[in-house]
Amino acid sequence: MSRMILGKCLCEKVKYQVMDEFRYALICHCSQCRRATGAANKPFAGIESDKLELIDGADSLLRYGDGANHDVRCGRCGSFLYSVVSEGKTVHVTLGTLSEAPTLRPSAHIFVGSRASWEVIGDALPQHNEM
Repeated sequence: MSRMILGKCLCEKVKYQVMDEFRYALICHCSQCRRATGAANKPFAGIESDKLELIDGADSLLRYGDGANHDVRCGRCGSFLYSVVSEGKTVHVTLGTLSEAPTLRPSAHIFVGSRASWEVIGDALPQHNEM
């Protein structure tokens, strides 16, 4: 049986739990992820939407995006918690919001062809110009 991992925003108003059954984990360097995070990249892990449960702060959520695909943030502190993708079937959990390290670690860098010119990737993970 898999363990549950707690995730939370900076101010701890919003809390969620997610099964430690991530299907993939990547580090994205695209311009959209850079703008959304305010950082050089977005480390995330993908899992089926029904394996993530919001446990506190539903009234404080801020959703950005259209329809079934959107980003979810804390409306109080602004922390970027996860993205809902694939028409709502999958979530991309931002790894920095998890209280413990998941079993699955990032396996590659994606969209490095559009990474920030000042970013230096310092690990040996595979690098893909696009997805």
